Amino acid sequence: MNSPDVAAGKSPVWLPANQPAQFYAGGGSIEALRGAGKARTDHGPEDWVGSTTTRYGMATDGLTKLENGQWLRDAVREHPENWLGKAHAARFGGDPAVLVKLLDAGQRLPVHCHPSDAFAQKHMGSHFGKTEAWIIVGTPEDGGNVHIGFQEDLTESTVADWVSEQDAAAMLGALNAVTVKPGDTVFVPAGLPHAIGAGVFIVELQQPTDLSVTLEWKDFLDSEAGGHLGFGYDVVLDCVDRSAWDAERLKHIVRHAEGESPVTDLLGPDAAGFFRAQRIRGGASLDTSFSILVALEGSGTIRTESGDVTVNKGDTYVFPHAAGPATVDGELVAIRCLPPEVTL
Repeated sequence: MNSPDVAAGKSPVWLPANQPAQFYAGGGSIEALRGAGKARTDHGPEDWVGSTTTRYGMATDGLTKLENGQWLRDAVREHPENWLGKAHAARFGGDPAVLVKLLDAGQRLPVHCHPSDAFAQKHMGSHFGKTEAWIIVGTPEDGGNVHIGFQEDLTESTVADWVSEQDAAAMLGALNAVTVKPGDTVFVPAGLPHAIGAGVFIVELQQPTDLSVTLEWKDFLDSEAGGHLGFGYDVVLDCVDRSAWDAERLKHIVRHAEGESPVTDLLGPDAAGFFRAQRIRGGASLDTSFSILVALEGSGTIRTESGDVTVNKGDTYVFPHAAGPATVDGELVAIRCLPPEVTL
C-alpha cells in the first residue's frame, strides 16, 4: 500500500493509536485491546481513531497522521469524493461528519453535556454540536455505571446553583444511574447531562467537535473557564436538558443489542442523522461507505475492490468510499462506524 494511494483515498489504511493528552486517567483498556506497548497508558484515555477533528482551541492536537506525514484531515479535503463519496461530499464537503474514539474511563468522568447544532452555530461558530453514542466494550465484572439525564424536571436556577457551588453530590445524585454491560449501547442527544463511571470502556461515535459544557469542573479541570469554554455559564447552561428522564424515556436511548448475525445495526434510526454503527462478523457483506473499523475479537480478512485487508483484534482502520463494497471472512468481530445517513 503506497503513500500516494493512501492519501488519495483509494485503499483502506491501518491506524496506530492516537491519544491526545486528557485531564482524566485511563488508557489501560486501550492497550489491552491493541496489545502491549501499542498505546499510552498515562492519561491517554481516548484514542481518536481516523480523526479529522482537533481538540478544542488547538491547531492540530487530536488529528490522525497518515504514514506519509500528511494529516488525514487534509487528505480528505483534497480528495473528498474518493474518501467520502459523492453524496456525502455534496452535503458536508471534505468533512466525514463523525469522530470515533476508544474511551477508557480510568476514573469517573465529571457531569457534563454537549451543545446542539443550533446552540453551537449561534454561540460557538461551529457547524456541528456534539450528539454522541456509546458502544459498551468493557466494564468491571459486576457491570459498569453510567449516569444519564436528570430524574426530575429541574429549574434553571437549581442547576445554576449546583454549578456555582460545585455541588458534585447533588449533580451526580440527580442523574439516573444505569448499569451497562458489554454489547449495550447508549445514544446521548446533545444537551443531555451525563457522566461515565470508572472502568467503563467504550467505542464512542460523536459529531466532529470537542465541545463540552462541564458542569462539574472542580477537581477535574484547571479552572471554571474550561468548563464553560470561555463563554460563561450564564450562556452555556442554556444548552442543558433540564427535563426529566424516567425509565420509559431512557428505554429509547439505552439499547441491549442481541444476536450474532453477520451485520447488526447498533444505534437505530434516531442516530442515523448523526452517525451509524454496525457490529460485523465473518460472513458480512458491507455496502460502499467511508467507515472507521475497530476490531474487538478474533481475526479475519476484509475483501474490498482495492484489495484484501487482514484484520486482527485491536486493529483500527479507515476505509475510504472508493474502496467499494466489501465482504468479511474469518472469525472477526468488529465495530464499523459510519457517517450520517445521506439521502439524495
